[in-house]
Amino acid sequence: MLTQKQLYLTKVFIQMFVRNKQYIIFSLILPMVILGIVAFNEGDEDPIDIGLVDKSNTILSQQFTSRLNKNNLFNIVIKNENSLKEDLISGKLKAGLVIPIGMTEKSIATDIKLLVDSSDIQFIQTIQPILNNSLLEIERELTKVEPLFILTLEDIKSRSLSYINFLLPGIMAFMLMNLSIAGSGFNVVEFRRRGILKRLFVTPIKPIDFVTAIVLARMIIVIAQLTIVFSFALFALDVEIVGSLLTFYFMITLGILMFLTLGFSIGSLAKSQESVGVLASIFIYPQLALSGVFFPIESLPELIHPFAALLPLSILVESLRLVANDGLMVFDLFGNFIGMVMWIIVGTFLSTKLFIWKEVAG
Repeated sequence: MLTQKQLYLTKVFIQMFVRNKQYIIFSLILPMVILGIVAFNEGDEDPIDIGLVDKSNTILSQQFTSRLNKNNLFNIVIKNENSLKEDLISGKLKAGLVIPIGMTEKSIATDIKLLVDSSDIQFIQTIQPILNNSLLEIERELTKVEPLFILTLEDIKSRSLSYINFLLPGIMAFMLMNLSIAGSGFNVVEFRRRGILKRLFVTPIKPIDFVTAIVLARMIIVIAQLTIVFSFALFALDVEIVGSLLTFYFMITLGILMFLTLGFSIGSLAKSQESVGVLASIFIYPQLALSGVFFPIESLPELIHPFAALLPLSILVESLRLVANDGLMVFDLFGNFIGMVMWIIVGTFLSTKLFIWKEVAG
């Protein structure tokens, strides 16, 4: 049960934050701009050049090529195998199809290879269902018994969603981390520098009152800011959320608590504003690159996967993505839940061990 002192301090911390209007505006503008740019680019419907190597050169393979050509989304470019590889490596083509020898009406199953870049989620999720539909249409004309074709995707982890739906949970998780670290680590150092902590702890206010109030205040502030960005994505950009909003916000709340405790650890370790900035950067920016915010962790070198998956931001990004895009519930995220709880325990242990309250109050 919250005490009157804790509620009063919570109100004070929220008022202090609201006064910093410039910070509020910039913390909201950046994620909205990123999401807006992605949504705008997804509306581009220029034909996509796809290289095609037809080793079979049969009526059936030509029929398949013709059907793809009739789709306004694609511009099929006939290539030989060597030139296709060169154009894919140089980036002149975004994808390549290789039809092997033996694609005939009497064949059992033809393994058509789709060569793509696994980091381009938006493109993969656009092309895969269309190619599958083209194959099925041809198959239905020939037989209704056994499938004639198998589309093999190489070097991807398939997700049936647009890139902006993939990106939104990652952007929100990264925004959550920044706001939480700023609200705990930076605040502790700033309060210490300005003598606020020293004055607080010669009053009847206890350390637990201070910690509880700042955690509660930051939770309210971060949830409010995330809700603004979330609402912008839902109503202005037509982003779809498959899972429960209650589960989504539960994981957000747990994520805020996780990064607040880790932020307190950074603030407890740092002795100045300069050092807390350096420590926060060391903590934040490697996670931005390794935690799957903008692209799947699977696209990173395989050696990095186990380490990347254990990062706190990785756990939060995956949790929000599984809820938003796959519709998972809390009991389906037991492993992620345990991982976040473990990070909360680590953050709490480090912050209590590193922060010497008596020196601050003395």
